[in-house]
Amino acid sequence: MQAKDERYPDYPLFKGLQRPLEFMGIQGRYIYWAAGAAGGAIVGFIIAYCLAGFVAGLVVLVAVLSTGIALIMLKQRKGLHTKKDSRGVYVYANSKKP
Repeated sequence: MQAKDERYPDYPLFKGLQRPLEFMGIQGRYIYWAAGAAGGAIVGFIIAYCLAGFVAGLVVLVAVLSTGIALIMLKQRKGLHTKKDSRGVYVYANSKKP
């Protein structure tokens, strides 16, 4: 019997499965927020351009984009899984029932 050492082909393995999706510094669900802000800015530009002119369209475009970017940066700083921060002291008088 002839012993053959068969070597199976090596394939690269993606090892970033436990990390959130990231695109240009924007992570996870905020990628959708950025896409919505960009889409809203373009639609707002088109509507303002048709109704009031080019300068008004640019103003709407810049306003929507800057607001979207500011919201994304503020929210992303808190983390991907932001929750309500309950502030104060809570006293549970009857935590156990007899």
